[in-house]
Order: sequence, then structure tokens, then C-alpha cells
Amino acid sequence: MPRTAGPVLVVTEPDDVTASMVIAELNRRRVPVVRFNPADIGDALHVSARFGAGAPTVSGSLRTSSRAAALEQVRAVYWRRPVWPRFPHLAPPDARFAAAQVRYGLGGVLHALTECRYVNHPLRNYAAEHKPLQLATATRMGFTVPPTLISNDLGEIRSFVRDHGPVVYKALRWTAYHDSDGRGLTTWTEPVDPAELDESVKVVPHLFQSRVDKAADVRVVVVGGRVFAVRIDSELLDWRRDYGALTYRVIDLPTQTAEGLVRFLRHFGLASGSFDLALGRDGTLHWLELNPNGQWGWLEDAAGLPLAAAFADLLAQGEP
Repeated sequence: MPRTAGPVLVVTEPDDVTASMVIAELNRRRVPVVRFNPADIGDALHVSARFGAGAPTVSGSLRTSSRAAALEQVRAVYWRRPVWPRFPHLAPPDARFAAAQVRYGLGGVLHALTECRYVNHPLRNYAAEHKPLQLATATRMGFTVPPTLISNDLGEIRSFVRDHGPVVYKALRWTAYHDSDGRGLTTWTEPVDPAELDESVKVVPHLFQSRVDKAADVRVVVVGGRVFAVRIDSELLDWRRDYGALTYRVIDLPTQTAEGLVRFLRHFGLASGSFDLALGRDGTLHWLELNPNGQWGWLEDAAGLPLAAAFADLLAQGEP
């Protein structure tokens, strides 16, 4: 079987609605799909990979309870939101060992499928998730980046807030949080009150950024070479706080900006990504951040964009 007739592997958690949208599009194109979650390893997920002895780079099989794929025939891997097993029934040292074997065994096999298309390769995602690297790359590529400080030095932070106020705080990486009652919590972009800065900032580095006097936010989803931009209007500092307060309008980016975002992804070896920009009241687009594996599913309906179809097109092509 030629690789372009082989299956697309979709690696994600069971309740990933966004992945389901893309799978529905692939089904309409009659592209075979094998969906699985690494946490299913065991009775519900089997992998066997062979290397060397004159065989293809990687050969073998991956089987779920309902589907199977020959590794050498996989045309694309859609790496979405996988959950890794934690083995809570094992003693902690054994659980750590078992979890590592899955990450470097199953994960390593998937990383080694170099002849197929990845959207996106997890190691490329990992590199691109580091905000300091993002900021340096965006600056080097000529984007307008708000003055930003990453520091745990109280004196440096106070000086930055004094020189570049008003300033906001952002988490360096989203991290799952739960309170004592098990309720999920999120770290929002928050304004910084200089009077509240104290010695506690020394514990870890923090990201502080000059607040953009914005007219609107812009979410840009890049899929291959296709650029989809949506203006998001609200009165919120962080628009994620209340989706019900948002209005959406599809816009065209300046050609230089659109081409620059595609080039940014290619610099990191990524096939897709979601960018956040801020539109200043003077019309300037300010580069804020990239989420290499960002959510876009709600924009399909909210803005009427064919995003699932664009991802399905990219995955169906199956070229590295």
C-alpha cells in the first residue's frame, strides 16, 4: 500500500472535540483514521516496532481495540492532546519507571515516523512552547513585541514596572491547577499593582509585559501555508475569561504579517499553530505569543472558518 493511502494517527484524549471535528472531515474524504490515547496502553493499545536488519526505518504495527495501522504506511500523525498513563495502582518508584517506558517507548516510536507528516511533531511543539525563545525569535523576525521582562529579581521587576507601566503578568506556561475541592483553576493575564510586589517574586521567574493599549485582540490560526485571522472584540484584558462577551470578525492580515507568521512556524518546524496578536488603537499589530497546539474549534462556528477542513486537507496530503 502506498503511504498516501495509509492511515492518519490521531493522538489525543478521549473527549477532544476539536480532534473529532477533524476526524469527521477525514472520514468524509474516506481517509482511514486510527485514534488513540497513550493512557490506553495495555489491553486497549498495543505497539510493536522493528528496526535494523534491512527493514524500513521503522516497521511494525499499532493496534487499538477497533483499529490497526502498519507503522511503515502511516501517512500523517495529528498530535493533539494526549494523556500519558500514571499507573496509580503501582508503588511510586514502579509507576515512575513504567510511565517513563511508555513515554520513551510508545512516544519514541511515534517520534521516529520521519516519513510521514506531523501536525505537529511533539518535540517541535516542546521547543516552540518556550516563551523566551518565542519572544526572541519574534523580535529577530521584525514583529512588534511589547517590552517584556522575565525575572525573579525584585529590583529589576520594580524598575521595569516603573519604566514600562502599566504592566501585566502572564504565566510562562499553562499548567493544570486544582484547588482543595478539586475545581479546575486557570492563570489569567492580570494587571500588576506595583504596591503588591514583594520578596515572593524571588521564588520563580515571572513574565511581565508592558500592557498594549489595544482596540481588539486577533487570533490567527495557521494551517500549512493557509492563514485564518479573526478579530476578537471585548472590553476584557484577557478575552478567555468570558467567551460570551466576545464578538468575532474575520479579517485579512497585512501580507507582510501573514507571511511572517508562516515563516515563524517553519522556523520551528511546525505545520500549524495559533498566534495571539493585539491590535493597538493606532493600528499596530503587536505580537504576543504562539500556542503550537492551540485550541481553535470554537472559531469554526463563531467565525465561520473552515478550519477542520484545512487540517484534514493537510493531514490527508501525508507528505513530510
